[in-house]
Amino acid sequence: MRIIFNLFVIIIVALWMVGCSSLTLRPADFSWPVEVVAKPDSKGMVQEARYQVAFNVKALLFDEFQDSVNVTKHTLRMIRDHSGFYFITGKAFKNVYVFGTGDGALKLEKKFPVSEKGLEAPAFNQKKPFIQLINEEKDNEAPVSLSKDGVQEGGKK
Repeated sequence: MRIIFNLFVIIIVALWMVGCSSLTLRPADFSWPVEVVAKPDSKGMVQEARYQVAFNVKALLFDEFQDSVNVTKHTLRMIRDHSGFYFITGKAFKNVYVFGTGDGALKLEKKFPVSEKGLEAPAFNQKKPFIQLINEEKDNEAPVSLSKDGVQEGGKK
């Protein structure tokens, strides 16, 4: 009788553990086919209705320009890669910022330099598995291949 009881307990625990396992749907692609160009409002909020995303950029602009007051003069360019990371830059930016999602927030994953003088006319393009950064003012400049880890091998820096 004791053996049957132990077997019953083991079966119940095993069924409970199987029922508690997380459900994972793979593969998933979170990429946006084209970049989003957005201007912050006077409070520093950027809202994109098409992809249902909104966030405050004051901390980002302070990090890049040491100015979080004149937020409306900046236009941001952003795109999302297949893994769900947000790439953000803009005119006069020296860096590209890569954000992941957090608990009701975008969390900086990596920031890497792409221009010593600041980008003149940046644009993002989706070229899986990478995000391409194009400086549209310089036609002879090759696109830079980016991932969440930075400029990729073969991508001009």
